[in-house]
Amino acid sequence: MSCSCHGHVDPLVPKIAVIEHIRKDTPDVTTFRVVNPAGGKSFTSLPGQCAMISVPPIGEAMFSITSSPTEENFLELSIKKCGIVTEYLHGLEVGSEIGIRGPYGNNFPVNDELKGKDLLFIAGGIGLAPLRSVINYIMDKRDDYGKVDIVYGARTPDDLVHKEDIFNNWPNRLATNVFLTVDRECEGWDGHVGFVPQYIKELGLDTNKVVLICGPPIMIKFVLQGLEEIGFKKEQIYTTFELRMKCGVGKCGRCNIGDKYVCKDGPVFRLDEIQRLPDEY
Repeated sequence: MSCSCHGHVDPLVPKIAVIEHIRKDTPDVTTFRVVNPAGGKSFTSLPGQCAMISVPPIGEAMFSITSSPTEENFLELSIKKCGIVTEYLHGLEVGSEIGIRGPYGNNFPVNDELKGKDLLFIAGGIGLAPLRSVINYIMDKRDDYGKVDIVYGARTPDDLVHKEDIFNNWPNRLATNVFLTVDRECEGWDGHVGFVPQYIKELGLDTNKVVLICGPPIMIKFVLQGLEEIGFKKEQIYTTFELRMKCGVGKCGRCNIGDKYVCKDGPVFRLDEIQRLPDEY
């Protein structure tokens, strides 16, 4: 797969990266900031692209890059503990070395289709991670985009990730609204309670927006149904299927959706570009 971001670098050859900072977002989500041993980023990327992280001899796995390309000094990845590789990563400390290669996949069209548009971001749980790279890119180039609405939900307040962004950074930016919800009543939570798909309907947002969605498949399924009910069309909606990416270069054949390969044609898709959603949706 050719990509201008790779330059002369072979995307199949891992580089050594050093964990510079670790932030525990939730009981099972940790954000790792990684840099070159000499300092700086391992490679450049665009919002929505992914990186392959390797921890020999444990294995390797693909993760969304959650930091904005406008961040010049490091890459960040928010990783949920859900398997052997991720459990090992969660046990590492600042200063640990890992392998990193990429970037893989396409990106959200921040430099063309999204420019000048009002944007609606919809995320659930760890699904905020890949959207965060887009949101922070837009915040750093705020004059290029219209109004931004961010709807984000999780099971409980403790499961909300990137709390500094959702509570402090983004709500204080020009023409930016953040709507938070949790699935059930919790002690100390005085915000909205309910599932994201229903909350979208309650908010009564106008449909003259481009929508970017990421979250658990069941959430996306019902969000898409709700958006269709209130008048959004497939041509207005982008989502990412980065969790289906495996090898990243179209060789293993494990990520296809109909005639599309997530690693070669995605992971970012506009809904009218795919014939059907994956079976888990």
